[in-house]
Amino acid sequence: MDPSGHSILVTGGASGIGLALASRFADAGSDVLICGRRKDVLAKAQAKHSKLRTLSFDLADAAERRALVERALHEAPNLDVLVNNAGIQQRIDLTTSPDWDQIHAEIRINLEAAIHLSTLLIPHLRTRSPAAIINVTSGLAFVPLASVPVYCATKAAMHSFTLSLRYQLRETPIRVIELIPPAVDTDLGGPGLHTWGVPLEEFADVAFASLDSEDDREISHQFSAQSSRASREELDAIFARMNH
Repeated sequence: MDPSGHSILVTGGASGIGLALASRFADAGSDVLICGRRKDVLAKAQAKHSKLRTLSFDLADAAERRALVERALHEAPNLDVLVNNAGIQQRIDLTTSPDWDQIHAEIRINLEAAIHLSTLLIPHLRTRSPAAIINVTSGLAFVPLASVPVYCATKAAMHSFTLSLRYQLRETPIRVIELIPPAVDTDLGGPGLHTWGVPLEEFADVAFASLDSEDDREISHQFSAQSSRASREELDAIFARMNH
């Protein structure tokens, strides 16, 4: 996928991986809309990267997702790339009767939103050529970290959804790409929890360079490259090591 000359919507684009990708797309010559929940964070992102345009919507809400699509197509009628990046990560002890609303919020943002936005935008994207849907999953889609069980489950579901989506769109102009990050040094789950992860700029550089290659259906790096291609025996060993 040539990263230049597109009109792109990036969800969760005000910080972390979303912002790093959005800024690179903009610098490459694409028109980029970033969506986030917090207007103050969006304003900071735009102040740092003036080429970006911002939209404030809560993707946990289905009505807000429909409103986002309507607004995005009004702002960018030539929209041809959707990046489903928005996500949250919560540490949840399943043995303590956790609050269902807390769990459901993670499912709505990480999984429902991406599926809903994809289905809402596919009719439009089919009219564009080329077009793409980029789904951001995780190395934890293949081997879970048990302390963040819902996050891992949503990412595993997103991987499965991406495979089916790619197959169903195989005769259309829409390319379906899965971006599979390892742990990256962002504020996902809370500030300071992933400082041991791959530096954000390093991962974003690798991911962005891989987008501009012939074989960009699945883009992974370090741990996620290992977990996404591991055998069952290897996955069992990784799971035991991660969750001891």
